[in-house]
Amino acid sequence: MKRLLVIPVFLLIVCSSQSQEQLKLEDIYSNGTYSSKRYGPVRWMKDNKGYSTLERNLDVGGSDIVRYEAKSGARSVLVSAEKLVPSGATEPLSIRNYEWSLDNSKLLVFTNTRKVRRYHTRGDYWVLDMASGALTQLGRSVERTTMMFAKFSPDATKVGYVSKNNIFVEDLESSVITQITFDGNDTIINGTFDWVYEEELSCRDGFRWSPNGEQIAYWQSNTENIGTFYMINNVDSIYSKPIPLPYPKVGTKNSEVKVGVVNSTGGETSWFDIPGDPTNNYLARMDFIPNSHEVMIQQLNRRQNSNTVWIGNTKTMELNTIFVDRDDAWLDVHDNIMWLENENYFTWTSEKDGALHLYKVSRDGKKFSTITKGDIDVVKINCIDPKGGYVYYIASPENYTQRYLYRSKIDGSTMPERVSPKNQPGQHGYQISADAKYAIHTYQNTKTPPVISLINLQKHSPLRVLEDNKELASKMNSLGLTPKQFIKIDIGEVVLDAWMIKPPKFNSEKKYPIVFYVYGEPAGSTVQDAWQGGDLWHQYLAAQGYIVVSIDNRGTRTPRGRDWRKSIYKQIGILAAHDQVAAAKKLFETYSFIDTGKVGIWGWSGGGQMTMNCLFRYPEVYGSGLAVAFVADQRLYDNIYQERYMGLLEDNEANYIAGSPITHAKKLKGNLMIIHGTADDNVHYQSFERLTNELIKYNKMFDMMSYPMRSHSINERENTSLHLRRTMARYWNRVFDR
Repeated sequence: MKRLLVIPVFLLIVCSSQSQEQLKLEDIYSNGTYSSKRYGPVRWMKDNKGYSTLERNLDVGGSDIVRYEAKSGARSVLVSAEKLVPSGATEPLSIRNYEWSLDNSKLLVFTNTRKVRRYHTRGDYWVLDMASGALTQLGRSVERTTMMFAKFSPDATKVGYVSKNNIFVEDLESSVITQITFDGNDTIINGTFDWVYEEELSCRDGFRWSPNGEQIAYWQSNTENIGTFYMINNVDSIYSKPIPLPYPKVGTKNSEVKVGVVNSTGGETSWFDIPGDPTNNYLARMDFIPNSHEVMIQQLNRRQNSNTVWIGNTKTMELNTIFVDRDDAWLDVHDNIMWLENENYFTWTSEKDGALHLYKVSRDGKKFSTITKGDIDVVKINCIDPKGGYVYYIASPENYTQRYLYRSKIDGSTMPERVSPKNQPGQHGYQISADAKYAIHTYQNTKTPPVISLINLQKHSPLRVLEDNKELASKMNSLGLTPKQFIKIDIGEVVLDAWMIKPPKFNSEKKYPIVFYVYGEPAGSTVQDAWQGGDLWHQYLAAQGYIVVSIDNRGTRTPRGRDWRKSIYKQIGILAAHDQVAAAKKLFETYSFIDTGKVGIWGWSGGGQMTMNCLFRYPEVYGSGLAVAFVADQRLYDNIYQERYMGLLEDNEANYIAGSPITHAKKLKGNLMIIHGTADDNVHYQSFERLTNELIKYNKMFDMMSYPMRSHSINERENTSLHLRRTMARYWNRVFDR
């Protein structure tokens, strides 16, 4: 339900000599005509003087791993594709991912990968010894393409990995494989996670090497408590095939999750006795503290408004509470911990003072000091540089649609200092070397495709442009498209950010149909001055003669302070719909060119839910809606996401019902089209069918489209994306008589 629709964007410069008809759905969704070029992936090297990246080897195929010196730009080949050709093979390994050992003596290559739910986390691993040139496949006695999350031990003599829910350790010299856990099966998961931990807590890699390599700490999940949801495959054989998915819905039981420690040579696992019911608390994070035999464990309660931080001794298995972070609404989990001053302090992210700040905390949890002072939200931590004394982070305290790099002294002695230049409005991204001397800088906005440069960060001066996307900019310039216009909408209680796209050859004396694009939930924001891969879809709609508008209601994920983000607590689908309709009415008062008799609204996932809440409850405003991959009843969605923002069902059932579109389906007066993939493991097709059943019950006419064996993104299998967009375009043209 967190999916925000991000569609390819381009340079929006009006060119009257070209026809708007050049923008075709086939070019957007089939031909890749407007795809932007990327650079990388980039890895800063250990010495911080250069970075590595992958480049195609034209002689033998595959990719070379090459190094570029930051200062001079000198290029050298670290690993040629020829060295990655296995014995007896004719082609080099295809590199999905790679990892260097700490001493850079060995290279771990991830290849031949398979998707596990959303991500390619399963496949085969090979190790290249840089000194001898020997290329060795790991897990020779393990079933192919079942290995996950392989990583070197600190001394690079071993590699640990997961296969079929068990953990293994392989000695690189002898190739002896030691199985560390033996109870992994369909319900016991060792070293990785179930669906909901992956989706809602971003937990995937579930084991950690100790700093000395003697132990492995890992998560174990027992999923036998979880209810099983069944998807049905009706298209790949003459008999239907059920696809079981353990999936905890609102109010139902979770996996029983615990953290254990085992010797890397094998033996019995010792388990931390963490207080509280393991099925009603979440072990959201765990990692070793550097240079120690201790782990830090974060335990969220079921309501997700309390995060207890423990230190566990992996030798004695003793636990000590450092501190408890609390919030009246909910807490997000952050990955910004860095240990400082000989591990006597660590960094911590919290909203406890009203904004999202970075803090410096003593190891015993008794001393908190603010690093990022002032009325500023930290959007993302980019680099913590203890030697230089600064933390670098993304923020935007003045324009919530934009993003800039700031820095603050780690000792908290300075106010935030902006690093990004003032003459580049929009959004800035940085991949910074550990010593903060250099960075790969990406600059973009709605008018500028990503420009990627290597910069001297201390001066923010460009050293080299790595990709400027000039060819794409030229293509976009020739289309004659109308730029996005960012506007403010004052609805009395609050001022909302929004954008508007007008049709080409816009005439303010005419009346135009309007389509609102909505998301509106706490997981994201639609109103951003960024390239975002596109908005070609909305430009296409504008080319058909529609005004297109998107509004960020209260509660969306923008850097406007804790109160803004938490205002939506326990009223998903209620407050947002109120803000959206208030903003729509204000627009109608402000702009006479809007045809208020032809008002549409559409969204995907949480935006599909918001679409129907607006359409059903405010028929005097919205005449047509298009909802894709939506939640019809919030009680049908997963418990971690929905309970985080709505509270427990037992405490807030009335608002669970009031905020669900299915409750208001009988009020439908206008046009509605609903679209869903039958293999959506995130927002189940069940929502689609239950809403359909309710609409039929009340004799409501509507349009519907199912995409068999497509997931939440509805992009699998041949021609799907183009067909989906044609279906959506046909709907809008029909209801608006175009």
